[in-house]
Amino acid sequence: MFGSFRTRLIATVFALIAVTAGAVGAVSYVLVKDSLRDQLVSDAVARAEFNINVLATADQLSAGAGRQEFETSGLADRFLLRGTGGLYAEFPDGETFASSLGLLAVGDMLSGQLRDIVARGEFGYEFLEIDDTPTLVVAGRRPPGGPDFFFLDSAEDITAAIDQLARVLLIAGLGVLILGALAAGLIARRVLRPVAVASQAATAMAGGDLTVRVPAETNDELGSLAVAFNQMATALEDQIGALVEAHDRERRFVADVSHELRTPLTALVNEAAMLQGRLSSLPDSDQRIGELLVADVARLRTLVEDLLEVSRLEAGSAAPEFVDVDPVRFLEAVIADRHPATRLDVRAPVPSVRADRRSLERIVGNLLDNAKNHAENAAVTMTVGVDADTLAVSVADQGPGVEPAQLPHLFDRFYKTDASRQGGSGLGLAIARQHARRLGGDLTARQLDPQGLVFDLELPVTVLLQAGDSAEMSQLQAEGEETDLTRREP
Repeated sequence: MFGSFRTRLIATVFALIAVTAGAVGAVSYVLVKDSLRDQLVSDAVARAEFNINVLATADQLSAGAGRQEFETSGLADRFLLRGTGGLYAEFPDGETFASSLGLLAVGDMLSGQLRDIVARGEFGYEFLEIDDTPTLVVAGRRPPGGPDFFFLDSAEDITAAIDQLARVLLIAGLGVLILGALAAGLIARRVLRPVAVASQAATAMAGGDLTVRVPAETNDELGSLAVAFNQMATALEDQIGALVEAHDRERRFVADVSHELRTPLTALVNEAAMLQGRLSSLPDSDQRIGELLVADVARLRTLVEDLLEVSRLEAGSAAPEFVDVDPVRFLEAVIADRHPATRLDVRAPVPSVRADRRSLERIVGNLLDNAKNHAENAAVTMTVGVDADTLAVSVADQGPGVEPAQLPHLFDRFYKTDASRQGGSGLGLAIARQHARRLGGDLTARQLDPQGLVFDLELPVTVLLQAGDSAEMSQLQAEGEETDLTRREP
């Protein structure tokens, strides 16, 4: 519900303000309500005590007097003149007196608890609703045996004041909640501003801007966070700079070494070719040495060429050259050149596309070389299709495959699943993936069930023709396709 930290902070601050405002309002309401009612009760009890103990003395009203004597004494008028709102009295002989007709039913409304207090000779009180009017009843007994007097005072003004207080507190509470919401937003914005700045800096750094820094504007925990972030950014910038420099030095070294090796290597290749042509004339004991020398020179040539290609790809010196390609015809030519035993499975129809022919040949050729070297005599199937401007090519072999732990490292440079195996530079798959990613695609590997390995290539391409026109384009390019391929010499 509360997804962001800002929302949770605002909700927390708002809840604290709401709880505080509610608690203050409730306490204020209870205190004022109890104070007003206590004041009313205090005044009414004092008046009742004066009426009974001072005005209703023995010379004014004899002990055990009845209703007629009380009415004759004029005490009722004196009670009412002192501020009593109404009077109800019960006499020892069972008669009752009410200062108005509306108070005749008061006797039925009085609680037994109040009557018990009066019977003990004490003063008591309770609140009643008489004719929908809140009324305070204060009761006391004329010692020693009565009559029992019940003095009634309207509590309507106090009730109205309490209701008005409740409305004022409610309105004030709503105002406090509105101000609290605004304050919570301002507090959250103020508190989280350094966090937002740090988040923006982290995003910029993730995007490659290592010079970004966070201003340390406070001396609190957020200020310490900014200082720590800046220290981390500086250390990261230094480390990445050092890594970039080391990588550049390594790349230049590899490129320089590979380039310098080309001249003597060319001489070695020519000499090895001459030697290969004369192996039959050598003594039997020297023929094996000559064969090993020719094979080693060939592997050295392959390694140097692969290293030079890695250097060119990393330097980005060779821009892609997009030309019209018929995928089916093209792949048939690559298969015939690299691994003729491979079966081509076409997801018909496959239209012509625009692609970098050299890179595509390098990728597919390296995959076929890998299958030929590591899945010898195993069935190999190549599948091709075009879907939504994406050229998809997969090469699957039913060879021994690799261990699951080795699968993520197949595209690492110089990685070999079997270190003791001779042949290959360990760069073929790495170069193939570099070409794929240089063209905006990717090359991945997965296990084949029950055994074997599948390499999946996906390249973004521009479809030139509809599926039904691919045969016509194939005829137009039939001769030129093969001549554009570069054959790798052993």
